[in-house]
Amino acid sequence: MKYGEKAIKKAKLEIWDNPSSDRDYNIDISYPEFTCLCPRSGYPDFAAIKVSYIPDKRVVELKSLKLYLNSFRNKYISHEAVTNEIFDTLKKNLKPRHLEVIGDFNVRGNVKTVIKAAM
Repeated sequence: MKYGEKAIKKAKLEIWDNPSSDRDYNIDISYPEFTCLCPRSGYPDFAAIKVSYIPDKRVVELKSLKLYLNSFRNKYISHEAVTNEIFDTLKKNLKPRHLEVIGDFNVRGNVKTVIKAAM
């Protein structure tokens, strides 16, 4: 197993204290090279995952988020399920004031899918 694969396997989200929890501000994160596997065909799916949130007491450390998102690359999961799983994980760990996760999936079989989960 290569060092990157080991890092992904051990990945856990790191949550940090928000240094400015007294004010509302938006954090936008884009992860344009997301991959997972179609649960029906096994073919790879490619997407841009976009996260936008207003933190309360906590923020996510970006490298740990990258490794967490990389952990889906060999997982058989639908577009809807993966977008909602990422949303649920961030909501549970961050308890943000506002959260939106968008899974913007590449065209496959002449079909384009964009999934948005928000609170």
